[in-house]
Amino acid sequence: MTRPSKSRQIKLGAFLPGGGQHIAAWRHPDAPADGATNFEFHRQLALTAERGLFDAYFLADNLTVGLGAREGGNAKIAGFEPVTLFAALAPLTTHLGFIATASTTYEEPYTLARKFASLDLLSNGRAGWNVVTSAGDEAARNFNRETQPAHAERYARAHEHVETVKALWDSWEDDAFIRDKKSGRFYDKDKLHDIDHKGRHFSVKGPLNVPRPVQGHPVVVQAGQSEDGRKLAAHSAEVIFTAHQNLASAREFYRDIKARVATVGRDPGQVLIMPGVAPFVGRTEAEARAKYQQLNELILPEDGVALLNGLAGQTLDIRGYPLDGPLPLSQETEGMKSRQALIRQIADEHNFTIRQLYQWVATARGHYTVIGSAAQVADQLEEWFGNDAADGFNILPPWLPGALDDFVDLVIPELQRRGLFRTAYEGSTLRENLGLRRPENPWTAARSKVLAAE
Repeated sequence: MTRPSKSRQIKLGAFLPGGGQHIAAWRHPDAPADGATNFEFHRQLALTAERGLFDAYFLADNLTVGLGAREGGNAKIAGFEPVTLFAALAPLTTHLGFIATASTTYEEPYTLARKFASLDLLSNGRAGWNVVTSAGDEAARNFNRETQPAHAERYARAHEHVETVKALWDSWEDDAFIRDKKSGRFYDKDKLHDIDHKGRHFSVKGPLNVPRPVQGHPVVVQAGQSEDGRKLAAHSAEVIFTAHQNLASAREFYRDIKARVATVGRDPGQVLIMPGVAPFVGRTEAEARAKYQQLNELILPEDGVALLNGLAGQTLDIRGYPLDGPLPLSQETEGMKSRQALIRQIADEHNFTIRQLYQWVATARGHYTVIGSAAQVADQLEEWFGNDAADGFNILPPWLPGALDDFVDLVIPELQRRGLFRTAYEGSTLRENLGLRRPENPWTAARSKVLAAE
């Protein structure tokens, strides 16, 4: 194993849906059944994540009740809108970042830029935006469409959307607000700028009616793994969440993204790649495996089948197939192409039956599941981190609060003992803790060049 540089440490996100990550998490005897919409529970999770010195609390989001969720007892069927939840949690924490998901497919750049700038101000610089292109005809039907836009079209819109949002965040310069009561000058009108964007998908004059965010831009996060997703990540993302089942696949993705980032003229060191990891942690491996088995025994078969229907993008409904038979072949859809391919890969590589496949993906939806003692889990994280497969990890505790407590109380101290993780926060903003530079305002930069040339 390659030992990482002493100056380089693992970054950690915490993926904490209140209903739990595992499809049957809400049925765990120690989990609150109403966790998805229990604000006090989310507050406890945020405080535990901050106690563990996590960089950020991350939440995914759906614009429907969720593919397959209406079929059974899935706790992901309803929950809080992430930005709203994080605005409430921000004042209760001091260092933890908040990365909320929002869609470029169905949200307008102006309203999205406005709410994330507001979250960044409310949290004193701890906001991040997880950029997604919403897939599925079910979501489309909630937004005046019968079918989802084509995959390539969604990503073309996303490219323009992200650049428009960044321009809106820059429409105020950092020192635009004077607020001088004596003179009556509230702001410097020369430091407020229309963006006058006219593109294929959007026409936005600007400026934004929220000041420039504390971080300049909230941290931009992205998770696509398809070819279109990788192109978007290379141009726009500062943190990339990704799903891999083995070190070789993770290393290939890492090398590819870093090379693409350099090709478009960006600094690869300013783009962090953080694969998802779902850890079952025990004081012994046997204890960890018992926890894994306990959760899987709580899966209702109809929920497992519905999960696969949603993840694999089945055009052939698998509900009529025997659970102890193979996953049937399906046609590619315009949905989440990379996740469809990953689910197929897992089924084929392990020769899983339908039942075995849904038990395997019930925890992490295709992300890497690790089962073992604190030392064994830390070994896996260190191997990926030390071999150019990850800059950090998005931790997906299978059930809550127990699996988060296990990671904070058992794995974090082991990582700290190895010098792989912080013992205190480095800064007060999400950017500072992630080691990401604050973007310079382009209007300010242009003025500085003119003054320097005079």
